[in-house]
Amino acid sequence: MPTQNQRLLSLDVFRGLTIALMVMVNNPGSWGHVYPPLLHAKWHGCTPTDLVFPFFMFIVGVTLYLSFGKYDHKLTNESLKKVVRRGLLIFLIGLALNWFPFYYKSITDLRIFGVLQRIGFSYIIAAIICLSFSLRNLWKAGLTILIGYWVALYLFGGDDPYSLTGNLVKQIDLAILGENHVYKGFGIPFDPEGILSSFPAAVTIIFGYYIGALIKSTTDKQLLVKNLLLIGAISLFVALAWDIFFPINKAIWTSSYVMYTGGLACIVLGIAIELLDVRHITKWSKPFQVFGMNPLIIYVFSGAIVKLMLIVFKWTNSAGETVNAYAWLWSDVFSQITPNHLKFSSFLMAVFHLLLCYAVGYWMYKKKIVIKV
Repeated sequence: MPTQNQRLLSLDVFRGLTIALMVMVNNPGSWGHVYPPLLHAKWHGCTPTDLVFPFFMFIVGVTLYLSFGKYDHKLTNESLKKVVRRGLLIFLIGLALNWFPFYYKSITDLRIFGVLQRIGFSYIIAAIICLSFSLRNLWKAGLTILIGYWVALYLFGGDDPYSLTGNLVKQIDLAILGENHVYKGFGIPFDPEGILSSFPAAVTIIFGYYIGALIKSTTDKQLLVKNLLLIGAISLFVALAWDIFFPINKAIWTSSYVMYTGGLACIVLGIAIELLDVRHITKWSKPFQVFGMNPLIIYVFSGAIVKLMLIVFKWTNSAGETVNAYAWLWSDVFSQITPNHLKFSSFLMAVFHLLLCYAVGYWMYKKKIVIKV
């Protein structure tokens, strides 16, 4: 960067790209008809979809470093209040989104954690650590968490410590939150955004924080790109070696997964800086700038509109059956576009949902409305 104060376009685009992908992969027309790369790995392993969430956590860490310069990157009463207030607000917004539209579900059955809750909780953990340690010692703190997490899961996970049924993450969530308050999409009560796994997720933010410091201190963009690619390659090597003993797994956010996704995030960010900030190839980037300007609002809108379509917008059809708007949009509209290729129809409905979110984001972009927490 010519000056440390110059904002990198690539950071906004990276953030917007992750939100756009997050919205799209969460909202297919039918979960029974989805292209494999747009699905999470069933357990161990990593698909392109499994990169989206940690990429966003990574960019949260980059932004954390860039935004806390006014506190001299130190933990003070003022910076601590800001961290806790921001993290709790994000957590509560996620909790409200889980409950929305409020009347249809008892609080006794409300899932406590979720995507935004993971971001808020892990943000508090990561920010306190980042502001408490020097950069020289920060990597030691992150590595201690990753190794400690590995040891804890191995020692207290039973005969198959990294399995769906035996992992310590599930045990702790059930003990603290209770079965009624955790995710059940895996067929049993298990929360992929639960309490214990939020600690290695916080290391993903710490990884990003460290890269934020590198970005701020490197005035030569081409050197920055080389360093990012090198860090990414080393991290991938470590991850793949660690995967032999502690499998790459998003659901329990394993330590190897942190290193794997952090390495790929460095590489993708490095490529983005090369394209956008070195070579100035920017024509393709405007939609992602729009998504990156108000990521939280767009994500909340995405979840809220789906819930409205599923729960509120219902009617009785001619056969006397209750139909919701989401099911109707799939069965009567999008599935009819390419009835012999339902995966493509499902993909088109996901793109349609993404365009709705883009319309909201574009309106806010044109009005220069930026909502931050």
